Amino acid sequence: MPEGKTVSDAFEVWPVGKHHYRHGSDILEMPDGWVFVESGDAALTRRIKAQCDHWVVMGKYKNRVTAQGLCAPAQAVSGIRAELEAERSDPAYQKKLEAGRKYREAKQQDYVADFEQEVLAFLNFHARWSVLAKALAHAVTAHATPVGSGTVARTQRIPVSERAQAAVIAWLRHQTSSYDQMYIPRVAGARRDVRRKIAERSREILDKYRSGADVDLSACPLAQALDFQ
Repeated sequence: MPEGKTVSDAFEVWPVGKHHYRHGSDILEMPDGWVFVESGDAALTRRIKAQCDHWVVMGKYKNRVTAQGLCAPAQAVSGIRAELEAERSDPAYQKKLEAGRKYREAKQQDYVADFEQEVLAFLNFHARWSVLAKALAHAVTAHATPVGSGTVARTQRIPVSERAQAAVIAWLRHQTSSYDQMYIPRVAGARRDVRRKIAERSREILDKYRSGADVDLSACPLAQALDFQ
């Protein structure tokens, strides 16, 4: 047990074997009577964290560090699960759940519409290319806005206008260049430099449509990605 720590302290651990976890340089054994509770039930996780001692078990998913679950006393977990099952079987709870679902769906629809307008504003294509602009805005929005997509459009850290710009550049990077098949050395700054150069070419493509210039659609990677004729 880390010096100054007790099982009543909630802290992050990493699995290193059956019932064993690493915290810093220390290897801990799960306390007797504890169980591992996998992530997935948000309500269960919240109540365990609020009501009893626990450890947060960390891990990697798609190169991101995320919480994989909790270690907590089995008796407490069993009681909390029973409480949740009783609540969830109540018709009033189901009505509340359905109301919440409808609210989130309406909020998501509003966000998708607002986001697509922000994308169109960023594109700012000449009127002769308005149909292409709408097709691109729709494609970017459909890719970037789904809940849980993990794209820049889902972050709350920057304004929606900046999210829209970043989403367009990201879509163009993956759809109009060989970025996904490109070998990039594992050197500090290498990937950032490649993205910067691709972003510059993407902005050059966008500028042509903004100016209203003639564009050979058969040779334009943006038009080809959208299958736009």
